[in-house]
Amino acid sequence: MSQSGKASIKRGKPSYFMSILGVTLVLFLLGTIGWLVINANKIARNLKEDVNISAYLRGDLNPKDSSALVNYISQQPYIKSYMYVTKEMAKKIYNSDGNESWDNILTENPLPNSIDFKVKSSYLNPDSLKTIKADLEKQTYVSEVKYPEKFIGKMNENMRNISIVLLVIAIILAAVVIVLIDNTIKLAMFSNRFLIKTMQMVGATRWFIAKPMNIRAVINGAISGIIAIVGVLLLTLIAEKYIPGMKAAHDNLSLFLLFLLMILTGIGITLFSTHRSVVKYLKMKLDDLY
Repeated sequence: MSQSGKASIKRGKPSYFMSILGVTLVLFLLGTIGWLVINANKIARNLKEDVNISAYLRGDLNPKDSSALVNYISQQPYIKSYMYVTKEMAKKIYNSDGNESWDNILTENPLPNSIDFKVKSSYLNPDSLKTIKADLEKQTYVSEVKYPEKFIGKMNENMRNISIVLLVIAIILAAVVIVLIDNTIKLAMFSNRFLIKTMQMVGATRWFIAKPMNIRAVINGAISGIIAIVGVLLLTLIAEKYIPGMKAAHDNLSLFLLFLLMILTGIGITLFSTHRSVVKYLKMKLDDLY
């Protein structure tokens, strides 16, 4: 008789394995998309900040004038990095690119001195670059400012299109994630509908019935989030090991915020769906549970 009672209690206990597994898989999918979005933005920012802009100088400046011009450019808010390139350095760069040497034709180096610099990603757009170009060309010792205008325009257009596509995918996926987690929890709670109703029939209050299930929902959501985070971390390590450039795009702060969002999403939706299901079955009549 005692064994039969224990078996009955065991069967009455809710099983959370499938709900944890389902929520984990959905959160892993959400985390993977989030990781892709983070890396896409980081790679795009790195590409923008790797575009070289050259300010060519007039003739051979004396050290005082060249230092003053370098200091002026280095103090501008758009500067990411800069380098003063002499004629000799420009010649070495020219020859290292596989170009034919002009030593047998020319006696003097025709390449000008220049200040090569890279701008912050927020400034790499046509309007900002035109303003930078106009400002620098007003300087007495700057003859011309050059940058790959067509390439930058095309790159910005492509990145804008990619960002829109990723945003749409993220919005759709977020909606799908909410629906999938909600349905997963509903299925888990459906098997416990008689337990909930029995507790109500013996006089338990709504809060007394809902409290342990809500607590369990928070724990399950956190467990699902942690397991999903481990999965995304493993995916990140594998990608950074085998895909060139992924390691350079690694961003600890963004990943931390993504992981925090995954845990909060798992807990929030699981708790909301669980509590709603409990209240739903408490309001239903016993005959409607069949």
